[in-house]
Amino acid sequence: MHSSDDSRISLALADEGATLALAQRLASCLEPGMVIYLHGDLGAGKTTLVRGVLNALGHQGRVKSPTYTLVEPYQAAGLDLRHFDLYRLRDEEEWESAGFRDEFDGHNVFLIEWPEKAQGLIPRADVEIDLAILNEGREAQIRANTEMGKRCLERL
Repeated sequence: MHSSDDSRISLALADEGATLALAQRLASCLEPGMVIYLHGDLGAGKTTLVRGVLNALGHQGRVKSPTYTLVEPYQAAGLDLRHFDLYRLRDEEEWESAGFRDEFDGHNVFLIEWPEKAQGLIPRADVEIDLAILNEGREAQIRANTEMGKRCLERL
């Protein structure tokens, strides 16, 4: 791991195991109300990271990508989590009619793939994770945008 400052870190992820190890560390620093944006191309490991977080929190069931449902709710380790995949979000009207705004109640933890599709509709991220596909493995750039996010990065 290399760190450029206290609000940003960069990690090399050699394989899926390294991504799951990051997920386990991330799971240990989640707080109610936390919003995490997941950026990266298709296949970069966003859903793998979410699956790893949920498994690290003790979720035993299947973790599926909410590509068509847009959101999947989970409860684990006393936390209410919402996994959003906004890749197929069409517009603000679809967002509003689905009632997603009500999910952002300060208690739920959010893991949001493709957050740029809901720009202006969702709260600012506490933590942003950019996953990039490299020739060998992946790289994660993790950035804290709030005090809650900084606390999380300190524990990573």
